[in-house]
Amino acid sequence: MTRVLLDKIASVTARLQLGRHAVLGSDIPAVPGTVVACRVLTAKTTYNTLENLHGRMVTLQPGDVIAGALGHRDALHGYAGRVPDAVEIGDKLQLLNLGGVIGTGASSVPGLGSPFELEVLGSILHFPHLGQRVGAPANIAAAALPLTPIPSHLPPILALAGTSMDSGKTTAAAVLVAGLTARGLKVAAGKMTGVSLRRDILQMEDSGASPVALFTDFGVVTTNEQNAVPAGHALIAHLAESEPDVIVLELGDGLLGTYGVRALLSDPAFSRSIKALALCAQDPVGVWGAVQLLKERWNLRPAVISGPVTDSPVGQRFCREEMGMPAWNALKNGKQLVRAAVSALGIKETVPVA
Repeated sequence: MTRVLLDKIASVTARLQLGRHAVLGSDIPAVPGTVVACRVLTAKTTYNTLENLHGRMVTLQPGDVIAGALGHRDALHGYAGRVPDAVEIGDKLQLLNLGGVIGTGASSVPGLGSPFELEVLGSILHFPHLGQRVGAPANIAAAALPLTPIPSHLPPILALAGTSMDSGKTTAAAVLVAGLTARGLKVAAGKMTGVSLRRDILQMEDSGASPVALFTDFGVVTTNEQNAVPAGHALIAHLAESEPDVIVLELGDGLLGTYGVRALLSDPAFSRSIKALALCAQDPVGVWGAVQLLKERWNLRPAVISGPVTDSPVGQRFCREEMGMPAWNALKNGKQLVRAAVSALGIKETVPVA
């Protein structure tokens, strides 16, 4: 065992409540969630921050010692990497995302450059037996909330799905949360799928949602077709405990991505719980394809369209005239977007807003 002072602690480890003084071990299980200490080896001027335990983006410098967790990422517009087959002290790994997910196999991405190169210093140990100096490699699953089933009685759920990452889901979710809370409604919110990063649910919290939750709270670094459903059930059950008037859920990534959106929409318990679905898309082709896919595979129809496709009147006209669906831009037409959601959810406003 060796001791190290951590300069930065990534948000993926938040529930473990790590301190800056860490004890390291040489046994490093090569599985998702293993918490590792690494030294930053390279410098970057873009995508060069790490989300810390407080949700702040802190700049990384060569020589910084950070705590993160092993995991994989399949980003369409970012770094893609995997959990190594084996990990030893001195190995070179890469920082795959801003939340502190660490893996291998990522390559340079236009606009982002190469990922941070990291030197593995060891696994961060936790000491599960009080009074004994026997440490074990920490894993984020050790501090996870329980995997409970979806309750039989739920408030109306508004889900946001997209054609891909960066299709406007979080922006729309934040606007919807703010608009619903302005109407006197108690809103809980969560992110169901993706790679560990608390930024999106913090934005929803800043917009008025309480409580908020992320799949990472249930021991998952990166969702996939196997773990998205149990983590999603537990997330909904956790949010429902606060007895909100409505739950807003973002499905990270796109409908055809690898993060488990398809598994969730195919799950009867989850699909039955959705009262209304908002679709975010980049362009008219994405809208058309997503609407067809939702109908043919999951018998779902969006209640409203948002995202970059609604940035101009051209895209809005396509959605309304060709697809027969309301389309509102979250930033320019937020009130109309919220009205469409309220109508689809069938909920009564405590404080009606003009």
